[in-house]
Amino acid sequence: MTPRADSLRPTAGSALTRAATGLTVGAAFRERACVHPHRTALVQGERRLSYGQLQLRVARLSCMLTSVGVVRGDRIGVISENHCEYVEVLLAAAHIGAIVACQNWRQAPAELEHCIRLAAPRVLFTSERFAAQAVSCDHGAGTVICFGDDYESRLNHAGQDPGPGRARPEDGLLILYTSGTTGLPKGATISHRAIIARAMIGTVDGQLYPGFASICWSPLFHMGGTDPTLGTLMHGDTVFVVDGYQPAVLLDIMSRELLGNVTLVPASISGMIAELHRTGLRPKGIKTCGSMADLVPPQQIAELTTLLNAPFRNTFGATETGNPPASRHLIPIGVAPTSLSKTQSSYCQIRLVDEDDHDVADGTPGEVLIRGPSLFSGYWNAPEVTTHEFRGGWFHMGDVMARNPDGTLDFVDRRKYLIKSGGENIYPAEIERVLLQSPRVAEAAVVRKRDAHWGEVPVVYVVRADPTLTESDVIALCRGRVANYKLPKEVYFISAAELPKTDMGKLKRLELEARLAQNAPAVAR
Repeated sequence: MTPRADSLRPTAGSALTRAATGLTVGAAFRERACVHPHRTALVQGERRLSYGQLQLRVARLSCMLTSVGVVRGDRIGVISENHCEYVEVLLAAAHIGAIVACQNWRQAPAELEHCIRLAAPRVLFTSERFAAQAVSCDHGAGTVICFGDDYESRLNHAGQDPGPGRARPEDGLLILYTSGTTGLPKGATISHRAIIARAMIGTVDGQLYPGFASICWSPLFHMGGTDPTLGTLMHGDTVFVVDGYQPAVLLDIMSRELLGNVTLVPASISGMIAELHRTGLRPKGIKTCGSMADLVPPQQIAELTTLLNAPFRNTFGATETGNPPASRHLIPIGVAPTSLSKTQSSYCQIRLVDEDDHDVADGTPGEVLIRGPSLFSGYWNAPEVTTHEFRGGWFHMGDVMARNPDGTLDFVDRRKYLIKSGGENIYPAEIERVLLQSPRVAEAAVVRKRDAHWGEVPVVYVVRADPTLTESDVIALCRGRVANYKLPKEVYFISAAELPKTDMGKLKRLELEARLAQNAPAVAR
């Protein structure tokens, strides 16, 4: 007898069904540790931790965090360079259901304090390098723990049985900060579901390779650090933890280990090419290299891929989306690309729309809207911003692309004007907000300029209120109030009448960019 349709509908037992079908990052890691306890999980310099050793330390840390009052949904702040201990904090939070607010230590004190206070952490971890920076900040955390002797002592005195995992798939695991269009960073909340989906999509699309190790050199406050690190550990493979971009260290690892994708951002590529020529070393075997190709000179791509014997990943993703929407395309070894068209990622839907959110025709630029399991859960403590960006049931990325007849995608521009410098995102408003607080500045307009090393750098046009204002004065107004990588690399003085604006008074930044390209910035500095 065929069952009635209504008999197949979920009943009161659906809560049990959800529990049985859900998976968290902590649970996925523990499974790998149980199956492969002797396999190497983390390597940092001479230090090696097996999956069994790492799981024991994570269990102790989970107990310790619980003992100081951390419960599911609480935030844990971290200010540290890449460390094995940083990864332990991520995994312990994944077990107890806490959220790790990963702080960008490159920020100026006011920016850092804003980000920490936004998350309101119950516990703040710091490395010895950034301990003074953490102490001087009004962080509001009840407990501060420094990696090193303090951390190890607390771990040694903690229990080993943290009980069953308390996290749920839709719980936040990470808060990663993105530059704010109003000048203050926003915290993107990324769930267990999103991290697991990113790992699955990365495996299908070739950003993660089961059976191959990965290198975590990109800061763990970036998705370029957290996403592949957690994905690799959920696969049961080895992560080499490196304190930032060090070409000699990276190449040494590449020459000894079989690796999946090796992330290289525009600012790092020239250094890696130089190191390859200097040492004569070559990789033992890597699957792919690179990242977003748009800011890399084509001849550099050809040279790098030849030296590494690996194709270049032509990616386009975001903190909020992971590798989607368009990160499947590979540039073959030795090719200097004449086109940087991208291929849509797996397991996502995208639309390209005009300013009224109407779909545009192929070939017409439109803002990218995306749906998919890799999406973040919204901006922390910013419900109005989240509602606006998710309007209509799609996440509005603010990036403009055009679809080609073959289905590939060409990046056009950023609707939300953004400067990408050495892998860091910079919004003009961040710098303009600081300058306009000075009575010596009447108006300020920050634009991006191409740079051979960093990809893009910020340049500022200033309308003086004080005729004695100099270039060094402008830089001094910014120094210490924004991160050093956000400091304007060039300053040009301009009259108010020369500053191009729309009828509504909005800056025409592209016209200012055009002046830079024509080597006619305005008037003398």
